[in-house]
This record gives sequence, structure tokens and C-alpha cells, in this order.
Amino acid sequence: MKTYTKFLYKYLIKLVNNRKVVLILWFGAAFYGAIKAITNNYINNYIIFKHVYFHTVNSTNLYLPYPAEYSDVNLYGPFFSLIIAPFTYLPDKAGILLWVMANAFFLFFAISKLPVSDKWKNIMLLLSLSELITTSVALETNALVCACIMLGFSYTKKEKDIWALFFIVAAAFIKIYGIAGLAFFIFSKKKLQFAAWAIAWSVLFFFAPIAFTSFNFLVQSYADWYDGLTVKGEKNIGLGQESLYQNISLLGMIRRIFYLPQLNDALILIPAFFLFVSQYMRYKFINDTEYQLYILCSVLLSIVLFSTGSESPTYIIAIPAMILWYLLQPKTKWVTIFFIIAFLFTTFTYSDIFTPWARTHLSKPYSLKAFFPFVIWMIILVQIHIRQFLKAMQSFGPMKLAKT
Repeated sequence: MKTYTKFLYKYLIKLVNNRKVVLILWFGAAFYGAIKAITNNYINNYIIFKHVYFHTVNSTNLYLPYPAEYSDVNLYGPFFSLIIAPFTYLPDKAGILLWVMANAFFLFFAISKLPVSDKWKNIMLLLSLSELITTSVALETNALVCACIMLGFSYTKKEKDIWALFFIVAAAFIKIYGIAGLAFFIFSKKKLQFAAWAIAWSVLFFFAPIAFTSFNFLVQSYADWYDGLTVKGEKNIGLGQESLYQNISLLGMIRRIFYLPQLNDALILIPAFFLFVSQYMRYKFINDTEYQLYILCSVLLSIVLFSTGSESPTYIIAIPAMILWYLLQPKTKWVTIFFIIAFLFTTFTYSDIFTPWARTHLSKPYSLKAFFPFVIWMIILVQIHIRQFLKAMQSFGPMKLAKT
């Protein structure tokens, strides 16, 4: 048994150190997800995406149902029409494949920019493979949004506010919760410049679709976007079977476990906001890389935990944060055991690995995929207040943070 364990350990170390193999697995997983979506005709999301562009060009309401074209409705901002435009002129199969691979590349690029060692970047990629497949099959934008927020963090740290705000504001104009990236404002050494670039990019992205539509239609579209998000938010909080794939968040978990159909989400969101802000009480450590990485983890987890729009594919945002949190911990036996349990449960709780009965009667009805991300988010809050991040560099050994 010891010989087998030693062999497995050596094999895993070689895998972690082999960048080429990691990249093959990463892009292979995205390719598999795209092919599965095409083969099984799970392409409705992509059809919605490309019609954001066509409807913008034709000045037709972006947020009405179009049952002759696709099911469900669009919930992306008018700016998204610019993002998807290059893909719309390709045949659907080619467009889907390139769309998925582009999202995978962008997230890979964002992870490569994080201030951690190459080994840990490889581990983040490897452990995120399952969630990458999930979001790729769904043809979702979550990998793109996650990448934008990570790049916002990395470029703020590198004092390149112009690029940091480019990605943060772009994320917000694609999916509104991308605005959480503004939490990195605290790390900027030129806060007025940070704010100025936030305003400048917001104005530019707001009006950018005028390149192929009218001003009046664009302004109306933003009002329609707000209305569409409001209606969708009301639908997401339902407790019926039709809502099981929505609101997979802390909000949904509490609402479903305790059966609180009339729960006012503000009772959770307001305390959560103040708890998040309390992390800034350690402001004197603002230039400490470990502290900054704790905040990044907290931001990524918050996006998933406190949005009624969170779905299973959204967890491509949470899983990298959980892995990064583990990087920052002393590598004790109990920390490792806890992480393994948290990771496996979060990644596979919506699969049949924990038996179809558990998935059908426990995981989905009670949004249990959000449980361990919430536990880790709370641990992060405590660890920041007790300055756990100061111990991080003492515990890495060969897995230490990259110098930036």
C-alpha cells in the first residue's frame, strides 16, 4: 500500500509540474464540453447570445421572449452584443466551439497572471476541470466573468489601473455581479485614478453599442435590462421544481432548507455586506500579497453565494477561490482533509457520484452546492480578523507564493 501511495504521489507531482499536459487537459476539457453541447443539442444559450447582437443591430427589444428563435430570455447587457459579435457570423457549430475555447483560454490567461507559483497555477487548472466542463456544456459566460475579475485583481496589484478597470467594468456590463471587482479599489495606490478609469470605461462601454444601433434604442435597452433582471430575480427565488437549477447560493440554500418562501433576501445581504466590508479593517496590511489574495477569494465566493442567479455552471467562479484559499493555509492534516471533503462535495454534489438519490432528494432541493463555499467564506472572514494571512508564507515550503 505504501509503495502504491508513493507511486501515486510521484505521478501527481510530475503531472503538476508538466505544464504541457495540464494545458492539454484544460483545453481538452473545454473542447469535450463544447462537443457534448453540440452533440446533445444543448445550444440554446449560444442561440440567445448571438441574437443579442442581431436584435441590437435590428433595434428589437433584447429582453422579450422569442420562442421562435430560442427558449428562455436574454439577461445580458447591451454591451455583450460587442463581445459575441465576432462569433455570430460563423456557422453555429464553429461559433460554439470557438466561443467555449475562447472562454477557457481567457480563464487560463487570468489564472496565469495570479501572484502564485506555477505549481499552484497548474493545480488550480487541474482541480477546476470538472467545473470547466460544466460551464462549457452550458456554453455560459461564467469563465469569462471570473477571468475578468481575476485580471482586475492582478492588474490593480501591478498598479495598472487602466487595464484593471477595463476588465472589471467589462465584467459588470456583461453580468451585473461583475461589479464586485470594484472591491479591489482598496489595493490601488492611486485611488482617484482608479475611480477615474472606472467612470471612463463605464461611459465608453455604455455607449459602445452605438456602433451598430441607435442612441434611443440603447438607452431603452438598459432600462429593459433592469426590468428583465428584476423579473428573473423574482422567478429565481421560487421553491418549485422549475426553480431547482436557479438560486444555487446561500440565499437559495437558506430559503429551501428552512422553507422560507417569503424570506426577504435583504436580511441576509445587508449583514453579509457589512461582514465583507469588515475585512478592510486590516487596512495596514493592504500591500501584503497574502491579505490581497484572501480578499480575492472572498470576492469570488461572494459573487456566487449572494446572487439569486447562481447556477451550477456559476461555480467555475467559486472553485478557483476555494483552491486558492487552500494554498494560503498551513498544510496540516486536518486542513487538507477538510479541503478535500469541501472540494469533492462542492464539485460533485450535483452529479451521481454521491448516488442519484442524494442528488435528487438532498443536493438539488436544498441547494447544498453552496454549503462549503459559504463555510470557507466565513473561515476567510475569521482568518482575516485574526491575521491568519501573516502565517501563510511560513507554511508554503516549495509551494510558496510567486514573487511579484
